[in-house]
Amino acid sequence: MANTKQAKKRAAQNDKQKARNRAVKSETRRVVKATRAAAPEKAKEMLPKAASSLDVAARKGTIHKNKAARLKSRLATGANKKAAKAD
Repeated sequence: MANTKQAKKRAAQNDKQKARNRAVKSETRRVVKATRAAAPEKAKEMLPKAASSLDVAARKGTIHKNKAARLKSRLATGANKKAAKAD
């Protein structure tokens, strides 16, 4: 347990940041999963929202920027494959 005033403050800040990170991460996961599971036409529409969510998570430092780029790339590739299969 924190003993000094500074340590107590840091512990409180860490708890707040952990809650924020958790919220951003879970929202990002929700959007990515929904985009992957969507029908071909719907996946194309959902792609910008998923990309935006990933960018926000990377900007806030919740996930690494390269991970965000990799996930966006995989989502776009998957959406394009679904669309090609549907045609």
